[in-house]
Amino acid sequence: MTARLDFTSEAFFRDPPKAIAALRMSGPLVATRFPLVGDVWITTTHDATAQVLKDGATFTLRKEDGDVASLRWWMPSFVRTIANNMLTMDEPDHTRLRSIVDEAFRRRAIVAMEPRIRAIADGLADELFAEGRPADLVQRYARILPLAVISELLGLPLADRPKFIAWGNAMSSLTNVVSFFRLLWAFRKMRAYLEQQLQAARVQGGEGLIAELVQVEREGAQITPDEMVSMVFLLLAAGSETTTHLISGSAYELLRSPGLRDWLEQDWSRVGLAVEEFLRFVSPVQFSKPRYVRRDVEVEGVRLKKGDRVMVMLAAANMDPAMHDRPESLDLERKPNRHLSFGTGIHFCLGHQLARIEAACALEALFVRWPKLGLAVDPSQIHWRKRPGIRMIAKLPVTAAVHGTFTAAAQAMADRSPVRAE
Repeated sequence: MTARLDFTSEAFFRDPPKAIAALRMSGPLVATRFPLVGDVWITTTHDATAQVLKDGATFTLRKEDGDVASLRWWMPSFVRTIANNMLTMDEPDHTRLRSIVDEAFRRRAIVAMEPRIRAIADGLADELFAEGRPADLVQRYARILPLAVISELLGLPLADRPKFIAWGNAMSSLTNVVSFFRLLWAFRKMRAYLEQQLQAARVQGGEGLIAELVQVEREGAQITPDEMVSMVFLLLAAGSETTTHLISGSAYELLRSPGLRDWLEQDWSRVGLAVEEFLRFVSPVQFSKPRYVRRDVEVEGVRLKKGDRVMVMLAAANMDPAMHDRPESLDLERKPNRHLSFGTGIHFCLGHQLARIEAACALEALFVRWPKLGLAVDPSQIHWRKRPGIRMIAKLPVTAAVHGTFTAAAQAMADRSPVRAE
């Protein structure tokens, strides 16, 4: 029996715990149809999700013919080139490519970037209302910060940031096959731009990760020109898009829950703990990429056949009551917090430290600069984009409330407990 759930509906994105709990009642793995992917099994529990992610020999990102499991036959060849990155590779190719950029994302290197990240966040917070009030927190803040950071890390020109923002907005509009073909122009432009940047680094040198990749290429590392392009594309896109929606989703939860916000503002050393809970509860990346089942196997009592495809539902793993007490509640003091928002196994997110620091800096800079920031609309008027697999607020209008007051929307929720929201 195939489960019928619209993974792009407003109801699903507005209240994921409710939809996920209903889905889990059908079993730890559920057969369904997913937008752009087609027929696929999805996991609904923490244990099933972890088993699939950790067993790279049984659940592979490539089919037996070597093609990426998530690609469909009708997708253009240049999309296949972009998709041919370490996020869609099994061993040994995954380790070969990841080792090339691993050093740049090690904890010591990322922690050293924190003062610069905070400075960028402070500057963006200062300019939040530069173009008037209310301001869209997504476009004016949450999208720009991760793009600015990853652009500097890669060594891309600051002047090109508007291009990245336009491409990011285009990718956010992906909802179905029709919108996928509308998105192709952005993919083409991004690929051409990145090829130009790589070539410029080969000729002129430079600083940043792109120049380092070129140097690695010169030293004879096993990486092809197409893999270079797809690597930079992955870092630019994955290094900004998901963090954008972590920041905006976290800010939304604080804006609509004054008690949570007051608790955090009393002591900003708590922000790291809060970010872990936002990662679990907001779950901006809701699903992994599809995996191909290499052999008949049983997962949590459910039989999968060779040739099936399976997607892990990270959001469901994060809402599993067998792993988390009261998972439907946002508890900023939650310990332990064994969320799977960054995955597990060999594909554990390369940029996890960067995302954590960006989110922490973004929230602190925003609410320190604007201590009376409030929603400019009622929470019922906040909507999510119909992008399958990623939970992203479309627009988040905010304004600086009058001193000592909240917006009517926020005040209506002021009776929430200090560190927990139902």
